[in-house]
Amino acid sequence: MKEDLLPKTISVFREGYDAARLKADALAGLTVAIVALPLSMAIAIASGVTPDRGLYTAIIGGFLVSALGGSRHQIGGPAGAFIVLVAATVSRHGVDGLLLATAMAGLMLLAAGFLRLGDYIKFIPYPVTVGFTAGIAVIIFASQIGEFFGLTFPAGEPGPLIDKIPAIAAALPSFSPSAAAIAGLTVVIILLIRRLRPTWPGLLIAVVTASIVAALLSLPVSTIGSKFGGIPSGLPLPSLPQLSPDLALAVLPDAIGFALLGAIESLLSAVVADGMTGRRHRSNVELVAQGIANIGSALFGGICVTGTIARTATNVRAGATSPVSGMLHSLFLLAFMLVAAPLAAYIPLPSLAGVLAVVSWNMVERAAILTLIRSSRGETLVLAVTFLLVIFRDLTEGILVGVSLAALQFIHHMAKGLRVTSQQEELPLDNSDYGTVIYRLDGAFFFGAVAAASAVLDRIADGHRNLVLDCTGIQFIDTSGANLLAGVIRKAQKGGVKVYVVSDRPEIRVMLSHHELHAQDIVFTSTLSQAQWAIRGNRI
Repeated sequence: MKEDLLPKTISVFREGYDAARLKADALAGLTVAIVALPLSMAIAIASGVTPDRGLYTAIIGGFLVSALGGSRHQIGGPAGAFIVLVAATVSRHGVDGLLLATAMAGLMLLAAGFLRLGDYIKFIPYPVTVGFTAGIAVIIFASQIGEFFGLTFPAGEPGPLIDKIPAIAAALPSFSPSAAAIAGLTVVIILLIRRLRPTWPGLLIAVVTASIVAALLSLPVSTIGSKFGGIPSGLPLPSLPQLSPDLALAVLPDAIGFALLGAIESLLSAVVADGMTGRRHRSNVELVAQGIANIGSALFGGICVTGTIARTATNVRAGATSPVSGMLHSLFLLAFMLVAAPLAAYIPLPSLAGVLAVVSWNMVERAAILTLIRSSRGETLVLAVTFLLVIFRDLTEGILVGVSLAALQFIHHMAKGLRVTSQQEELPLDNSDYGTVIYRLDGAFFFGAVAAASAVLDRIADGHRNLVLDCTGIQFIDTSGANLLAGVIRKAQKGGVKVYVVSDRPEIRVMLSHHELHAQDIVFTSTLSQAQWAIRGNRI
């Protein structure tokens, strides 16, 4: 197997894996499992499915991501970023459509990994990632307002945010003080523990405390048991998703969205882990693992799997040394299901809404937003457009438009970065004056810079006898730039001007030869002084 498709688990065991590392990984895995237990159920419920499907995702998908992935510390499972897409898919196509879309997304991620596309997916511009993450956070928070305050929606809670706002306003008379108190208690406990005892599992402690308070006081709040009948105490048998050509075609856009977001989210998470540990992940094998994990999750009735930044960071801080910690985290979750499944029925849904409220608040990168606003108007525009489109239109549309705007901004800056300067010389030769004009090109000579360069280069005067194109400062040239150079050279030759091209880059000669311009038509030199000597009739 090629190195860029070799799972990190194999690399770890090649290095030597001893009892001390196993102990460290076991403690880290247990810590992450305690965090993942309430979070997986909360994400599943917010996504419009039953809480057990979130646990199936963390157990099956999380195990496969760690066992087969390209990061030593990546933790896979259901992610808050997917809530919007998953809930929309369930509302349109039901759970069967969701499972099929998840499996199809897995196949797409597999293909992306084997085609070595991982290095390109990481090129998503920073303002786009900050914008769509903040947009998702707003949507998640809005989706939990009803459960947080115990609101009742007679016609059902609408999905789009623009429809949700008036529905929430109309449902305010149904406000439940008990639900708000339980949700508020959960948020306060999480924040206090994070401030006073940051190493403690604040999410689990908050949910357990809220469950005990609600049970002891017999508060009239909805629970997992009252709404879903609890969760099963084990994994279901694997089965293929319902497959039909019509359903596959219908869920194809959803599958593409799952694959795109999954790739971005997992590779960003791996980059975060690299920054915390000094290690380097393998992006292509990470995509392969994500693909297999999504297929595995769908077979067991789970939802979309991706690398999760918060749980991965928790894994690193807890002292994990290898992917074994992620595999053990999944096994610990399975043990929790087998032993404590009946207790899950007592968990209040407002408490899980409080958990997701904190998660959505943490997703907003406030410092990054302020930095982008202070840094550049163009990047602020990319951030704002991505954010607003994610909220009011569609996540995929927001990402695509954001990337397109960032690309246009990049092209504009690169085009401005190309400099074309000229100087004229009178070089005496055989008692005559031979007028020479020298054009120096610096920067990236590509399609975005062609118009500006053409306006300068087209002003070549017929009175000159020598044209020197000093290309030593060109950092990059594409076919559009080469085509402009070829046109300038032909125009000069028609006017009887001798052309000298100064460059030590072979690709420039090759690209000009593709335009039927060869050494007999042009004098190629490696330095400007060599071109000047050639004009004076000296040997190079």
